[in-house]
Amino acid sequence: MSSSPVAVYVGEALAAYGFGEGHPFGPDRLHAFWKRMLARGLDKRVQLHQPQQASEKQILSFHTTPYLEQVKRQSISGSGYLDAGDTPAFSGMYEAAATVVGTVLAALDDVVSGRCRQAFVPIAGLHHARRDAAAGFCVFNDCGIAIETLRKHHAIQRVAYVDIDAHHGDGVFYAFEDDPDLIFVDLHEDGRYLYPGTGFVEESGIGAGKGTKLNIPMPPQADDQTFFKAWESAEQFLAQAEPEFILLQCGADSLAGDPITHLKYSEAAHRHAAVRLKAVAEKHCQGRLLALGGGGYNRDNLARAWTAVVEALLGESG
Repeated sequence: MSSSPVAVYVGEALAAYGFGEGHPFGPDRLHAFWKRMLARGLDKRVQLHQPQQASEKQILSFHTTPYLEQVKRQSISGSGYLDAGDTPAFSGMYEAAATVVGTVLAALDDVVSGRCRQAFVPIAGLHHARRDAAAGFCVFNDCGIAIETLRKHHAIQRVAYVDIDAHHGDGVFYAFEDDPDLIFVDLHEDGRYLYPGTGFVEESGIGAGKGTKLNIPMPPQADDQTFFKAWESAEQFLAQAEPEFILLQCGADSLAGDPITHLKYSEAAHRHAAVRLKAVAEKHCQGRLLALGGGGYNRDNLARAWTAVVEALLGESG
């Protein structure tokens, strides 16, 4: 076992979460990332861990029983859609989606226990799924399950969820909209131009959660400089909140050339976010940070963005 402070979770069981050849979220996404990890020698500088499959009980910490049963039924039939048309069922879907969740929870446990300081799970960050439904390529919301698990099993109440995917993390936002201890920071393409059409500036939480959520819609064509400027207010908001644990959803669909979005970042944006969040985590969270790959449908882009995140967590400039 490597003594590296950073753990990365890879394996065929995790790669299995994908919707077939030709779908933007295909099963080759993990392999594209891993190829670049090997090319840069990063496999020798991190701890490597195998995927794990979550139990039904773990999934039900966030999702409803009727929805879990629906996923199991359609996983057996392998037919139909789980939503209005973005998320097709496939044979073995339940096991694949449960493996995303289980791997994230294993990473969470490794970070909280101190077996590593930070961790990265490439096929994860399925931030659109609601408690009772799939949405936008997302079957189970591993982000929401991670938040519930931190509270129920690790006694960590104040969690920061930071999302730089091009799409708004609506499944997380609305599930915890009234939760004052879920600090939510999301920089995403303006919902007037991109799915899911949410995440406007005035959406800052409701009830007891009012003021604990920060949505920063980015204009189409926003580049690295636009991101760096917006990041300043995001980081200030986060540091003032003094979280105990940070979840980073680092979707790579915000890089220039993604086939379904309109942002123009380079991997420098992801590197910057990871470097700065690591500093916030070291100051407020005992270093505890878990990064989740999220979206990204240009394979070269996701490989570059995700390896930049891993290098940043390792303290390397890349």
